[in-house]
Amino acid sequence: MLPMVYAHRLGREPGPDSSHAALRATLAAPVDGLETDVCLTADGQLALLHDPWLQVGTTATGWAHETTWAALHDARLRDRFGVASAERPMLLDDLLDAAPAGMTVQLDVKTHGDPALAEATARAVCRRLAGRDDADRVEILSFHAAVCATAAELGRRARLIVWADYAPSALARWARRAGVQGVCVEHFLLHEALVEQLRAGGLSVTTGTVNDIELASRVARLGVEAITTDRPAGLLEESGSAAQAPARSTAMILG
Repeated sequence: MLPMVYAHRLGREPGPDSSHAALRATLAAPVDGLETDVCLTADGQLALLHDPWLQVGTTATGWAHETTWAALHDARLRDRFGVASAERPMLLDDLLDAAPAGMTVQLDVKTHGDPALAEATARAVCRRLAGRDDADRVEILSFHAAVCATAAELGRRARLIVWADYAPSALARWARRAGVQGVCVEHFLLHEALVEQLRAGGLSVTTGTVNDIELASRVARLGVEAITTDRPAGLLEESGSAAQAPARSTAMILG
């Protein structure tokens, strides 16, 4: 049986990434949580976009942080083949309003080589969450250690994305000091000793995007708390876990 399964970019297989259409398709089948990226716009809105360089995923151009939401909302999302769809970008509030109560929502803060913008985005997310009753189900993800530390300082769950396996004990010590409760380790790096060291340091361990059932089964045996995938329904069906959907629908990582 697989651990909890989260929909990458709200369900990349039905797509487009982080769209209303992807979300509807994902929620029509078993899933434990939702993952998406978030970018700050020029007027302080929080748009769900995988890439802040807009032409990568939308029909707009330029940088998200230099574009107003009004201009961005008129754009169309591109599918994974680069073709413009009928779908428009979503805001964070759209997702939180549509996600079932109690379902984990992971927000990956995205910027390109701009730590200050990354931290500003994290602070904007935390301010937006402060006004919501369902804020506790949200977990902030980032490749930026400072973003995770800032989110933890502001009382939010945070998980650092890890692309290397060096000094796991030192990483765990930093996480404890910063209040960061977990890491998301790319699946090809995971092995038993690494998971044991991270767990011994008090960290919750999840893994990045896995779409193959054999690979998913491998990391499940290592005891990770959750797997992120483009195809949650398909992966669960292949694992024989779909029948447990009623029990899974409100599961959360508590760290």
